[in-house]
Amino acid sequence: MKYPIAIEHGDDTHAFGVVVPDLPGCFSAGDTLDEALENAKEAIAGWIDLEIDEGHPIPKASSLAEISKMDKFKGWYLSVVEVSSESF
Repeated sequence: MKYPIAIEHGDDTHAFGVVVPDLPGCFSAGDTLDEALENAKEAIAGWIDLEIDEGHPIPKASSLAEISKMDKFKGWYLSVVEVSSESF
């Protein structure tokens, strides 16, 4: 499964913050951009696992184009992460 993510810029004193717009409440962070991407994968897998355990449907992923039009993510990095279904 692939999900778009929005990454808030980090710096020497702030971590890179990650939000998964399609998965309410799913977020992560990392001290580096690479770490933020890896942590996002873990957050997504955990979020999906919990939703499956609770019998909730898993939202479909939006396109990057849809996410890029959201005002709240203007100026953020956008990316897509892939999570193996074996993770949950």
